Amino acid sequence: MQILVAVDFSTVTDRVMDVARELATRAASHVYVLHVAEPEPDFVGYDTGPDVVRDQVAAEYHREHRRVQSLAESLRASDINATALLIQGSIVETVVSEADRLQADIIVVGSHGHGAIFDLLVGSISEGLVRHSRRPVLVVPPDQS
Repeated sequence: MQILVAVDFSTVTDRVMDVARELATRAASHVYVLHVAEPEPDFVGYDTGPDVVRDQVAAEYHREHRRVQSLAESLRASDINATALLIQGSIVETVVSEADRLQADIIVVGSHGHGAIFDLLVGSISEGLVRHSRRPVLVVPPDQS
């Protein structure tokens, strides 16, 4: 079984990883831990200049890369085959295209539980994945305790 786990390093990430770990141990699986990084910014209108902004963006990518590697390593420590992925792009489009490319059997993603008004105004990543993916999407709710 191929499991694609999309993480955003929010408070629900630990729960998402726990669910992925449980799924992976029930079926011989390979887990892909994916974090989608924001695209590089346009440099128009920045007072500090493109080099400073580029360095800040690069530093953030390095931090995100270390974090997604750490999540994959935690699965490998539980004897689960895991690969870390850090890809730049639009979140929903990138997760859907990676799920297709990897032939994922399921996508696991967290929900922040912002509420209907927020989702109406801003949109929900998990809802976008459910609507646009041809693959099953397991949405892990936030901890209610």
